[in-house]
Amino acid sequence: MPYQPNELISSHFKSLGIDLSHLDEQLKLVASDSPNLPLYRDMMLTVLRMAHDDSNRWNAKITLQALRELDHAFRTLEQYKGRRKVTVFGSARTPIEHPMYALARELGATLARSNLMVITGAGGGIMAAAHEGAGVDHSLGFNITLPFEQHANPTVNGTDKLLPFHFFFIRKLFFVKEADALVLCPGGFGTLDEALEVLTLIQTGKSPLVPVVLLDSPGGTFWQDALNFITRQLEENRYILPSDLKLLRLVQSAEEAVEEINQFYSNYHSSRWLKNQFVIRMHHPLSEGALLDLQEGFADLRLSGQYHQHAYAGEHHDEPRFSHLTRLTFTFNGRDQGRLRELVDFINLSENWAKPEPMHTTQRAREALKVT
Repeated sequence: MPYQPNELISSHFKSLGIDLSHLDEQLKLVASDSPNLPLYRDMMLTVLRMAHDDSNRWNAKITLQALRELDHAFRTLEQYKGRRKVTVFGSARTPIEHPMYALARELGATLARSNLMVITGAGGGIMAAAHEGAGVDHSLGFNITLPFEQHANPTVNGTDKLLPFHFFFIRKLFFVKEADALVLCPGGFGTLDEALEVLTLIQTGKSPLVPVVLLDSPGGTFWQDALNFITRQLEENRYILPSDLKLLRLVQSAEEAVEEINQFYSNYHSSRWLKNQFVIRMHHPLSEGALLDLQEGFADLRLSGQYHQHAYAGEHHDEPRFSHLTRLTFTFNGRDQGRLRELVDFINLSENWAKPEPMHTTQRAREALKVT
């Protein structure tokens, strides 16, 4: 049976003589002022439909486990909501004496100095090295139980920075959901799986645009060989757009990796869809000249209209915590994520930012009096 909107599910229950008014009353008791009340009601209706069908115990157990894992992760990660985080992928089998181990440890330390938290799968190898460098205060481990290899590393083991997961797909969700950037180190099937999945999610617009950094040791060829294959087989055969390669950056030092991440957020803050408009939040407004260059140089990203730069408007945006940020709004085609990355690079150039208005002489005198 195809998916049914919950309005139809509600009507179905009513036709069976089941009164759902008690459900609404109970939800209002626990979340009366929540704007998410309709969403919680739909969740409950979905569970009621499963209970009514009662077709498969295994399906019910999967749903229960998934909901519990999601709820636990949401609750745990809420306390780190205001901190930017970087997910680091790489082989659990990388030995301590390998150059990549030392580089991953340096990466963790450099990220921590930039006040960025380091997320890994909490295992050994690259994961242990990144957490070792970052320290427990800047680390989060998303662990999963396997019959071999995947034991929590000493940095996060036994701490409240370790989140256990039963399902791979939920752990993958949080690897991407919580990441403001991703750093990919050399690894095996798992690392390649994560790399391609992350790129697919960003390329298709299913995941927000974030920096994706390929980190290899100086002289290493792991990622360069992978990029050569992608260019020769995927780009040249037109399986991907040439601009899709803009979603990646290859670096060979921890400093380059962190600089790439910090530069990405130098002006760009975040983005969202608001109805059919794409909104980019910025720390600094663009100059008039830069906005004009944007209209012409990135016209291909718009379905119609122009790029509009404006201040926060509470009646439309409903994001008071971001009220200090300037908005750049346009009708994004939703397809060319590589070109969107080029647009982000453009707005991050400091020469494209509007110059602060010169303070009037009288105003400067008043400000001086306030100081004294």
